[in-house]
Amino acid sequence: MNKLVGKKFMESGTASAAKYGREQAWQLLAEWTESESLRKHARAVEICVSACGVAEADRLRLDSEEREKLLELYATTALLHDFDYERHPTLDEHPFVGVRELERLGWPTELRTAILGHAQYSGVPRVTHVDKALFACDELAGFLTACALVKPTKAIAEVEVAGVRKKMKDKAFARGVNREDVIQGAAELGVDLDAHIGFCLEAMKKRAGEIGL
Repeated sequence: MNKLVGKKFMESGTASAAKYGREQAWQLLAEWTESESLRKHARAVEICVSACGVAEADRLRLDSEEREKLLELYATTALLHDFDYERHPTLDEHPFVGVRELERLGWPTELRTAILGHAQYSGVPRVTHVDKALFACDELAGFLTACALVKPTKAIAEVEVAGVRKKMKDKAFARGVNREDVIQGAAELGVDLDAHIGFCLEAMKKRAGEIGL
């Protein structure tokens, strides 16, 4: 899928505000994704991205209604970022097939744009905070999960920033995680890499029971 096609997906359709929330996002994810590990990954990314959303809402000093809308956008974007991956895992299809379906169902442009943007090869730029938060948390959430699963307790509570940085240097560990995306993601958010790792770790530790860690 070339960059022009990616941009066409982003620009097509109306910017209709879908009245779908987290429950509908989870139902769509569950419908398209049978793999428990992929569902847990979506939840882990949701936890990290939602924490970024809370920080952004605080920074912007949003009122309760605006805050609720922002947090819903962050949560649903994270849950749905890979919802088509199990059925359409190739670079030609993911996330383009999923975004087309989201457009058909009326999910908002902001969500679809962020999902396209988390795939470097789509050619869709990451402009908004939610765009950058999704990209910064996606690979990292997967890596933190891998770090937890090699602990004797398989608990995220046992994972520390220093250990994560050490594992990042081990190319044989969690080969599927793109370290450059992790580094670039923090840079695009404008935060120190260690601080970002620690931030996501704490978010996942607080909700570890939801992702079996």
